[in-house]
Amino acid sequence: MNDQSIITIEPGKRGGKPCIRGMRITVYEVLEYLASGMTQ
Repeated sequence: MNDQSIITIEPGKRGGKPCIRGMRITVYEVLEYLASGMTQ
């Protein structure tokens, strides 16, 4: 599995930021949660 099958960029969704496929959560948000100590 590669990153391209998980991460999508759609201009009309979340301002064109990279998102997790099928969800409205950005990659930035996931990394921010992990950096703050949240576990998987």
